[in-house]
Amino acid sequence: MQRIVQAVRSCQEVVKAAKLQHSHGRETTKSGKIFSRFGWMTPSSSVQEKGLENVTVAEILMAKGGESTGPWLWCNSNDAVSDAAKNMAKNNIGSLVVLKPGQPLHVAGIITERDYLRKIVLAGRSPVLTRVSEIMTDEKNLITVSSDTNILQAMQLMTENQIRHVPVVDGKLVGMISIKDVVRAAVEQQSGELKRLNDFLRGEYY
Repeated sequence: MQRIVQAVRSCQEVVKAAKLQHSHGRETTKSGKIFSRFGWMTPSSSVQEKGLENVTVAEILMAKGGESTGPWLWCNSNDAVSDAAKNMAKNNIGSLVVLKPGQPLHVAGIITERDYLRKIVLAGRSPVLTRVSEIMTDEKNLITVSSDTNILQAMQLMTENQIRHVPVVDGKLVGMISIKDVVRAAVEQQSGELKRLNDFLRGEYY
């Protein structure tokens, strides 16, 4: 995960270098080569129009649309671990937000593939007889973000804690983001800025 963050930062440095090079009136041909390295990227969201420091988790959730929340994303704390595992396998996801029974969208914790492997498989416990609440990370130890969290802060939080998924909570659950979502948003933003600089240097702007 550290390599992902380093790659994003490297991309940011390329943009800064290109800006500096242009502001000093240096050779634009070299700048063109820098931009061409990223020609495979195709920006696809409003994230491109902002600096990373201004992009929030809410915009990532908006870009994901219906993928950001739904019954496939959660389970109840009193569910059998076997049911939670089936849900993760069915939807090809690595974690589920655990909700409090009878309290819609109120987060009790999170359960992951790692929890299943370490606390069920390796421990020789029955996934049918074990409740999710027995092996989940509870809300006291749960790392979350809010919808107005900056994506750089979210990326740093996930990297420092070595986690791939973070629930988005504004009083109650509003969605889930992954490190993949955050990196995609960062790359799109940098790609968009590189394209605008390239167009500017080629004379496509006044």
